[in-house]
Amino acid sequence: MLFAGVLLVAHPSTPQVMSRSNVPTCDRRIIDPASYELTTIAQAANLLAPRSDFWDAFRINGHLETLDDLNHESWELAERARTRDPRNLMAHSILARQYVIQGRERAAYDAWSTVLDHGGAVVWTATLYDVDAKSYFLMAFSRDALRIYRMGQFTGPIERHLGIAQFPPPDAVAFYEAVAGCPGSEIVPVATVPWNDVKEIKAGNWVLWFKLAQPVIVTSDRNKKKTLREIKVNLHGETGHVEILASPNPDYDPRWDYPSEQWTNVRGIGLGPYDYQHRVRDTIVRFVDPIGRIRLTSSGRGAGW
Repeated sequence: MLFAGVLLVAHPSTPQVMSRSNVPTCDRRIIDPASYELTTIAQAANLLAPRSDFWDAFRINGHLETLDDLNHESWELAERARTRDPRNLMAHSILARQYVIQGRERAAYDAWSTVLDHGGAVVWTATLYDVDAKSYFLMAFSRDALRIYRMGQFTGPIERHLGIAQFPPPDAVAFYEAVAGCPGSEIVPVATVPWNDVKEIKAGNWVLWFKLAQPVIVTSDRNKKKTLREIKVNLHGETGHVEILASPNPDYDPRWDYPSEQWTNVRGIGLGPYDYQHRVRDTIVRFVDPIGRIRLTSSGRGAGW
């Protein structure tokens, strides 16, 4: 069934002439079927596609190439879906997220405007470290509020590997609709934070901190519960890299010593996607806080949170 779905959307036919309103919508009954599958089944296949093998784990920063490929393919699928049917609000929402990840500022602003102006949301899968580092959440950013969902609300029982949640198969349509900005209206968020309750957003190396005026209670799919006055979140999309630091050996003699001996101390340090955190934070506040009420702060660039 998966392969049939992917084949269906691999070469969509010429976009159809729209006979109904061109207003973007989440309504599956209105969206062109091929465009819909490009934002659900095809996105799932892209997310779950194997991109590395055992030996790739030994390549320093090899994971960056893998993630870039995933993000690029997600963007291409959403572009094709939007071209096929501009009414597909999920295509606009995916692009709003992916443009931010790619650093395409102007395109991101246009996509965010389209999504939020039509009552939609831009959604990231996320890790909330202060709640449960082994479970995933969905963070939905709309004009009025930040909403947090458990992944399991859309998938049912969650498969885990070494305790870590695994993303569901393509037939978990409700989940892939939600990640594409269209969570079912019948699904109640585990927490809703109106933007008026956000006092500060701090951008770090690995995470964003949303500092709140009122505490919220968040429960994970493993039933871990935490009362938060500050939401510490990794919005998935970019990851860190390893930087190799080496000190020269003053006694190294190229005539007699091996090349490896020209360094006295070689170590790697993990650095987070600092610029990405700021892009996400600055894009969000541009649309939800135009008067600049929310305080914006930053941690120092480096290896810490």
